Amino acid sequence: MTAIKRMLHPKKHDVDMTEGSIVKHLLMFALPLLVGNVFQQLYNMVDTWVVGNYVSNEAFSAVGSVGPIINTLIGFFVGFSGGAGAVISQYYGAKREERVRDTAHTMVVVTLLLGVAFTAVGILMTPHMLRLTKTPEEVFPEAQSYLNIYFSGILGLMLYNIGSGILRAVGDSRRPFYFLVVSAVLNIVLDLVFVLKLGMGVEGVAYATVISQAVSAILVFITLMRTTSCVRIFPSRLRIHPDLLGKIVRVGLPAAIQLGITAFSNVFVQSYINALGTDLMSAWTAYAKIDQLMFLPMQSLAMASTTFVGQNLGNRDEPRAKKGVNTAVLLAVSITALIMLPILIFAPQMVAFFNDKAQVVSYGTLLLHAITPFYLFCCINQVYASSLRGAGNSRAAMIILLSSFVGFRQVYLYVVSSLVAHLPIAEQILPIAMSYPAGWMLCTVIMFIYYRRVGLRGKQIVEDLPKPEEATD
Repeated sequence: MTAIKRMLHPKKHDVDMTEGSIVKHLLMFALPLLVGNVFQQLYNMVDTWVVGNYVSNEAFSAVGSVGPIINTLIGFFVGFSGGAGAVISQYYGAKREERVRDTAHTMVVVTLLLGVAFTAVGILMTPHMLRLTKTPEEVFPEAQSYLNIYFSGILGLMLYNIGSGILRAVGDSRRPFYFLVVSAVLNIVLDLVFVLKLGMGVEGVAYATVISQAVSAILVFITLMRTTSCVRIFPSRLRIHPDLLGKIVRVGLPAAIQLGITAFSNVFVQSYINALGTDLMSAWTAYAKIDQLMFLPMQSLAMASTTFVGQNLGNRDEPRAKKGVNTAVLLAVSITALIMLPILIFAPQMVAFFNDKAQVVSYGTLLLHAITPFYLFCCINQVYASSLRGAGNSRAAMIILLSSFVGFRQVYLYVVSSLVAHLPIAEQILPIAMSYPAGWMLCTVIMFIYYRRVGLRGKQIVEDLPKPEEATD
């Protein structure tokens, strides 16, 4: 209890990234975010580990295969809320605290409204999305049960995401990390109690996730209502400011469309996997959990670059913003390269941790060995895309990412799946799975060319920006 009180203590935790060491700012911002996301993935892994080892192979496939469905809605919201982060970080860099405060209040109201809508849409679309992914009949009931419970409590996840996003936009990535740790530990405890003690199966895992997400949302909003920072939330001031909502939409909607459509396109990828049987579904589930860990360092540094670019462009220091982008790319590539080695060496053991069935381990190891080296390409496209969003240029990032991750990938899958359809199932998985690396490489080439030609130029978020020393509330 004392530790939680220290986390919620209202002393200022903001970080001004417009001066000081670039490497230090990026790492100090990214590290708590990285460790926090590792904890988040940890409790997601515990979900699948518990059902894979103590429920059934069908339950394991059910929990693991619903990711693209969940991410369709969550991806849309994360992209949209990123617009609020970009607006806040630029106003913060410009020392326009009143506009920072109004943007935060606007986004909280929008999140509450979207939470209600997403709950209804998620529950209504669940059976249709499961059929779209060709979910096997033996997996269907448990997958539907898990999703219905998950979407019923999705507001907690959304409130945590927007609350932590507001804090990160002003440089505070530490307290969101603390709350993720609390949430992860709680989720693990509840998993063990609900599944092992109470025998609740997949439903127990879903309830554990919903409850832990709600707790993290409560903690982050207590922090926002007690902080002395300019992002303090006052319930009496909660309303939508139309001009700021317009800025959020202009930056956030392209990112929301890109992330939402990309996640939705992965539903079709999942359908190709599901059509190959439950063993391959389970292998893909294990691979996907390790895949999420591989993405964390580059995603954390990409988010750091969004805030860094936003604050420095708000401060009218484009050279420093560009230097931060180059530093973030170098750090992301270096760290990802180090992580690749143990994954390549211990791939069989990592897959077996989730599901030790021999065929599942064989397929999962094949996927990891083939795909892992290509994550280096993702480091470049993820940092560049996030930096463009920090500059207010979400539209270009959306077009490039959608063209590569959706358009090209779906064409690739259609052509390749037709070519390998006559082969044994074991020989079909790798050509289909390589749709991911192919899209990553194409995206990196296009993003690199665009960034080198255009840089961080985009439509200014903060209009008529005064010089920093002249700025007032």
